[in-house]
Amino acid sequence: MRRTLAKLARMDAHEISWRGTVAARTAFDRARLRVTGSGWSRTDLLPRLAASDELSRVRDALSTRSWDAAQAALTVHFAGAPRRFAINPHSRRPIVEHILREFPGAAREAGLRADRILAGDYDLLGYRGLRFPRTDASGPADLPDWSFDPVHDRRPPRQFWSTVRYLDASCGDHKIIWELNRHQHWLALGRAFWLTGDGRYRKRCLAELASWLRANPPLTGINWASMLEVALRSISWLWAIQMFVGSSRDSEPWLVDLLVALDRQLAHVERNLSHYFSPNTHLLGEALALYVTGRALPELAASQRRASIGRNILVREIGRQIAADGGHCERSTHYHRYALDFYELALIVARYSGDIDAEPLFKDAVSRMATAARLLADDHGRVPHIGDDDGGALTPIVGRDPDDLRASLAVAAALLERPDLQIGETPEEAVWMLGPDAGASNPESAGHLVASAALTETGYYVSRSAGHHLLIDAGPHGYQNGGHAHADALSMTLAVRGVPLLIDPGTGCYTTDPAMRDRLRSTAFHNTLELDRRSQSIPDGPFHWSHVANGQTHRWRTNEAFDYFDGSHDGYRPLEHRRRVLAMHADLVVVADLVSGSGTHTAAIHWHVDPRWSVETQKCGATLSHHENGGDFVGLSMPDGQIERFSGDDRTGLGWCSPAYGRVDRSTTIRIAREGEAPFWLASVFDLDRNNRVVRVDWVPVWAEAGAIAHATAIRIERTQSIDYVAFADPADSEAATKPLWRAGDVETDARMLFYRSTRRRLFACVGLVDGSIVRAGGRGSFDYVLPASQPTYFARLNDSRRTDQPCAASPVS
Repeated sequence: MRRTLAKLARMDAHEISWRGTVAARTAFDRARLRVTGSGWSRTDLLPRLAASDELSRVRDALSTRSWDAAQAALTVHFAGAPRRFAINPHSRRPIVEHILREFPGAAREAGLRADRILAGDYDLLGYRGLRFPRTDASGPADLPDWSFDPVHDRRPPRQFWSTVRYLDASCGDHKIIWELNRHQHWLALGRAFWLTGDGRYRKRCLAELASWLRANPPLTGINWASMLEVALRSISWLWAIQMFVGSSRDSEPWLVDLLVALDRQLAHVERNLSHYFSPNTHLLGEALALYVTGRALPELAASQRRASIGRNILVREIGRQIAADGGHCERSTHYHRYALDFYELALIVARYSGDIDAEPLFKDAVSRMATAARLLADDHGRVPHIGDDDGGALTPIVGRDPDDLRASLAVAAALLERPDLQIGETPEEAVWMLGPDAGASNPESAGHLVASAALTETGYYVSRSAGHHLLIDAGPHGYQNGGHAHADALSMTLAVRGVPLLIDPGTGCYTTDPAMRDRLRSTAFHNTLELDRRSQSIPDGPFHWSHVANGQTHRWRTNEAFDYFDGSHDGYRPLEHRRRVLAMHADLVVVADLVSGSGTHTAAIHWHVDPRWSVETQKCGATLSHHENGGDFVGLSMPDGQIERFSGDDRTGLGWCSPAYGRVDRSTTIRIAREGEAPFWLASVFDLDRNNRVVRVDWVPVWAEAGAIAHATAIRIERTQSIDYVAFADPADSEAATKPLWRAGDVETDARMLFYRSTRRRLFACVGLVDGSIVRAGGRGSFDYVLPASQPTYFARLNDSRRTDQPCAASPVS
């Protein structure tokens, strides 16, 4: 009631009017179905067809209820229709020839995958080999029960769509039911049919269509309850028309039945668009279905109107859901990929159908989102989890992992003529989307290295060097109610030499296990700081929050040698968590966390390690190793604190990860905890250079004139080949014309961040600064390094044999 009243208070007159209209229409439909019942009728197609000369034979057959003749006429029509979608019957031969030539194993792999579907085994979300056995006599026993959750052995009630409480766990996991009912596995059947010519795959799809229609009459049951799911199913049916039409003489008028049901589902979407329910990727997906079916199927009388509605929404939402930096508003890497795929398909259909007004607008959306996606993905095309990942995809025709962005980036590269977006060879999916015109891989782009950069509006900061990929999340909590956000402010992920090391543990589920849902999106399950065993943001149900933390970035600096991040969040107000991250490229990652405020508090840093790595803890750190590609290891060191290791721990819940929705695997969590009087610091050092291992990390005393520095800390990193010093500080008066000097051990500086390295002989080797100009050191390795003016970022390196007062050339970068 509290949430409902708060929602009503935020509504404007237009929203109230819209919701009232929808509610009244829904109530009318519910009352009408109580009287008339619900069912499909082939006679409904005639008044829903467009009044075009090309369909005259179809209309003649429908008017006399000659269903077989109508099927034959529709087959001839679609087989000869121009290309308006990603594929059509005319494109079959060139696509198949290209794929069989470029991907010799594709036909066999497609057949094996489709054979498992014929056997009733479905790979959905994070589940493999799900079976949906029937318990009634409504159809063939080898076809699935379309309203059954086999994982939890539950079935939602068969009732009017708006009354199905699909978020109630007693109905089972709606995600599992809906994933089957998206019918995206029909794309796998179509792929196998085209590549092998085996008619069993076509026969299976048409049998499933008939079975689904029997089990899902209009407006009845869970499969009508979500407009996004209806929309995605409609797009799958559009693929089915193009893949299966015109292949043989059919015993059933399946095209008649499909068009009747497709038109009815699109009408349902059109009348119940998620303008106010879920105006995010839900609304985008619904608009996409209206647009692409409207443009690709002018045979339906409502197509022009639906295409216009879908186009208008897609165009409007570019400004609302895509930030200026190209990031998606939900701050979820998974939903970013989803939205990118939506606009790619919209752009493809706009081009093939001749929508010259929409094409440049969709092209701009694809360009910005693909550029951001290329930054977020590592050099192997994998994007780390940030926020929810529900395991879905728009066109899973090949069955690629949803974390793998190579197909999406290859399609964008071809559409935009930007080979710099592509990673590696052109994948098979791109050929299905664009035909042989998808192009071949560009040898020059294969080695293209993406530099470190930030999506400042979205809040992602990415440090990149050869094989290494570090992402820091420092943006707003989420979009609107933050339904797909996690309590992950200032969290980070890290891949080392192409292998994920620090991971976001994932989503697990939405509704069937509330404790798991809340645990996996809590602060303790992200690579950030937990204070006094509290989460930064507090959930209020599966898709709402009662308290949220928003990140703020104070500094982001990048140059050829290092990247530097400085940010904070307000989740523990009035206390503050502030994090500095220094990433020395391919060498070292230093994370310094400050708890500022007053009183005694307990802080804990959690590092969640990918299951491929083994972890051995020591008193002041840990060794992380794996055996893939010849093996690798990374050291984690800390100056103080209590370190613990958890793997599949029932008491704390730590040591688990969900690589895909519905799947939970054992992993390892490292916890570094410290109790102290605020303000106090914690530090973690990851060494990435196998030739210069970290031996020991210690705090270094910091001194400054009274009142000159708001806070500061420094650490000494003893390594096998060098001694490194890292220091962070903030002046008390950030607007002062002259920056105060402060001292860390024997080193004096005015910089906000200082890194300097000396050899084991204590000869100066290199220095890095952020917002500073002075570095002085005494003792055996004394030097006096002064720049003409303060530099936003600066790095210089000297040979070990040279003295310290002769800097080599360096490039200041703002």
